[in-house]
Amino acid sequence: MNIKRNVLLNPGPSTTTDTVKMAQIVPDICPREKEFASLMKGFREDLVGIVHGDITKYTSVLFCGSGTINIDICINSLLPAGKKVLIIDNGAYSTRAAQVCGYYGLSYIDLKMPIDSLPDLTTVEKTLKDNPDVYIVYTTHHETGTGLLNPIREIGAIAHKYGAIFVVDTTSSLAMIPINVEVDNIDFCMASAQKGIMAMTGLSFIIGRIDEIEKSATYPRRSYYCNLYRQYEYFEKTGEMNFTPPVQTIYAAIQGLKEYYQEGEIAKYARHKRVFEAIHTGLDKLGFKDFLKRDLQSGLVVAALYPDDENWDFTKVHDYCYKRGFTIYPGKVENKGMFRLCSLGAIDTKDIENFFIVFEEALRINNIKIPVVYKED
Repeated sequence: MNIKRNVLLNPGPSTTTDTVKMAQIVPDICPREKEFASLMKGFREDLVGIVHGDITKYTSVLFCGSGTINIDICINSLLPAGKKVLIIDNGAYSTRAAQVCGYYGLSYIDLKMPIDSLPDLTTVEKTLKDNPDVYIVYTTHHETGTGLLNPIREIGAIAHKYGAIFVVDTTSSLAMIPINVEVDNIDFCMASAQKGIMAMTGLSFIIGRIDEIEKSATYPRRSYYCNLYRQYEYFEKTGEMNFTPPVQTIYAAIQGLKEYYQEGEIAKYARHKRVFEAIHTGLDKLGFKDFLKRDLQSGLVVAALYPDDENWDFTKVHDYCYKRGFTIYPGKVENKGMFRLCSLGAIDTKDIENFFIVFEEALRINNIKIPVVYKED
């Protein structure tokens, strides 16, 4: 099959290989067959391997849905009665966790921090010291709204010091930035198939401590579908999901994971980093400014500020690039004009070089001055 290749520079879903696309074309199978259950068992173990987890201590649990389903599941499933969640909130995705707490009526502390800097760990520790009823400390590893990378290892150490478990949204870092759950003090992390393993949307997974999942069996059941212990228990008994899995999506994810291990953790991270640097090179050449200081950036997302040019129109620039096979993405910071270019997916530096040829054409055609201008300049 001749499949048109688009280069997605948005923060997910990511550009996939043709082999991942084609992995979905398989004979129809009932997901209750033993053959399919055995595929999911190996896949679950391989997911734990991405974060260097010991499969006698950690497991992975699969769910249908986008990455946000993982936030919902972890928060509503892992909180004992009478306990609190502490959310270290310096970006849109940690804010989403606070919204989940609000929807369930859970007790939580939304510890707001500036979105353009690392969290103040002294404040985090003081908050835990003053609130001994906190059981879950929650944050996002990679805030793709800005490209900020949070210091999860240090936050996890503080959480454990005060007897809390550490839950991290790693949706936009897992299988891209190396993670070690033991070294990084992570009790639970999460992702979805369309991000780091470069597969398809519709499948998400939580990797976490078996003892804490089993302990949660006695916690309040706040959701019928989104309960971590219930799904885990069903997998352990039957090898299957409680409810109908996205069969073809799982085949694609299995292929994506094979390709992850073939490329290798270090080589894949290096590829993402060189794509990230190529993005910076192209933006610098055109005069664009970053939203974040570079030493705070994840190596996966660059948030560039809109220029102060009366002819700048993100939609027109986006549409010009999109028609030529390149997708750019708007920002996610309120009252800040910016767009994002990301190094996720099956892309390399040549793709970025080709993109900037098209991007520069889009600027010229729309009479946007090059290099771009900012009022403070």
